[in-house]
Amino acid sequence: MVQTVYDVARAGAADAPAIGAPGRAWLTYAGLGKLVDDTLATLNGVGIGRGDRVAMVVPNGPEMAAAFIAVAAGTSSAPLNPAYRADEFEFYLDDLKPKAVIVQQGMDSPVRAVARKVGVPIIELVLAADGPAGLFTLDVSALGPAKAARPGPSQGTEIALVLHTSGTTARPKIVPLSAANLAASARHIGATLALSPADRCLNIMPLFHIHGLIAAVLSSLGAGAAVSCTPGFNALRFFAWLEEVKPTWYTAVPTMHQTILARLRGHVDAAKAAKLRFIRSSSASLPPQVMVELEEAFGCPVIESYGMTEASHQMASNALPPGKRKPGAVGLPAGPKVAIMDEAGHFLPQGAIGEVVIQGPNVTAGYDNNPDANLKAFANGWFRTGDQGRFDEDGFLFLTGRLKEIINRGGEKISPIEIDTILMDHPAVEQVVTFAIPHDKLGEEVGAVVVLRAGQQATERELRDFVAKHVADFKVPRKVVFVPEIPKGATGKLQRIGLAQKLGLAEAAK
Repeated sequence: MVQTVYDVARAGAADAPAIGAPGRAWLTYAGLGKLVDDTLATLNGVGIGRGDRVAMVVPNGPEMAAAFIAVAAGTSSAPLNPAYRADEFEFYLDDLKPKAVIVQQGMDSPVRAVARKVGVPIIELVLAADGPAGLFTLDVSALGPAKAARPGPSQGTEIALVLHTSGTTARPKIVPLSAANLAASARHIGATLALSPADRCLNIMPLFHIHGLIAAVLSSLGAGAAVSCTPGFNALRFFAWLEEVKPTWYTAVPTMHQTILARLRGHVDAAKAAKLRFIRSSSASLPPQVMVELEEAFGCPVIESYGMTEASHQMASNALPPGKRKPGAVGLPAGPKVAIMDEAGHFLPQGAIGEVVIQGPNVTAGYDNNPDANLKAFANGWFRTGDQGRFDEDGFLFLTGRLKEIINRGGEKISPIEIDTILMDHPAVEQVVTFAIPHDKLGEEVGAVVVLRAGQQATERELRDFVAKHVADFKVPRKVVFVPEIPKGATGKLQRIGLAQKLGLAEAAK
């Protein structure tokens, strides 16, 4: 059984494919195991070992996947978004205080100047010119020889991965995840999806984010399966990748699924021809309508799961057939224990709405160097997710929104997900995000930003009237904004918080 990240590199047969990329040869498990050993020996030789933080700035692709496994196997890896600006890199390097930052050789990135400024040595990740996908060496000439205080593979509670929270409403917090946390999450996802060496994942998720790192890469390798890593999500190339790689599944955020569906309407044969075993969705609520449309298009089940960084990704999931899956639900607990709690820390009964709390082997032991945040985040050993939801009579979890995103209109609480779901039923609506607009008397008012389907038309009045048929008047959006594309975060997720400001609606209405 996989207990650490180091174990993951040895979970498959020696000659079986492990990491690949469209158009490139596969790195086998034997090759990956040797790469992990060579990488740790190189890092240990310059004084970097278990518990030492190593920042990583490497583009999406097989080398980033392989580097994550190799670095996380014996240090505290800290992948960063390669698209960050200089001031963002400066914040993260100052906050993380890494012993080095790994940058892909030849990559023109502001992190180089920032690292020199703050005194962090740069390790160059050198691609193997004629090797298989994912193969690399590390140029550590910027560091002198030194003995690592704790060489070898990380075990148990030793930190293998360090990520930051999104920081939408506050300073980002450091989330340390142990070797055991990551291995547990990989096992949970593998069990949920019945992953086996026969499976092949097409990764289109960013590899600086928990979803891609754990759900696509670590869970595949932990099951002895293969993962093909693209340069990132590209709807124009997606169907060509499906045809070439012949994956059995892919995982993505809802906005990516919706973009794929928009491209698919003229290419229905390509979806069926892919013969996917299943499609996975996570990191945001999947509109039920999108789930149904995806299943019809691809002829396979869509498995919606629920994850977050502090849980090493997966917390709950719908089941593969013949198990049950419910549109609009994030499924049954799938790894950690999951419960609903009120503000005072009391557990709530089935059907009651409250905060989702979790407890289990994949859950972080606490934020790094942040006692105030930990005091608020943990209640009697349970981690407060900040999400609001309820369990139905079958034990399925339904989310009603982030607590910070619930719209408070003069004391009336409105779930933005509820309004999203209603608007998605309108035939002209392709995408929607409901959000709070500041109001000087009510505190907040309901707004919605909408992308219309190609060739379809609708007016603001028409959509407001459509919602009014289904909910009380106070829940009806007072403002509907039509846009060609809804602003997204770095990982492709739609962000409700700050949307009013981005759309020029932040000045309090009267």
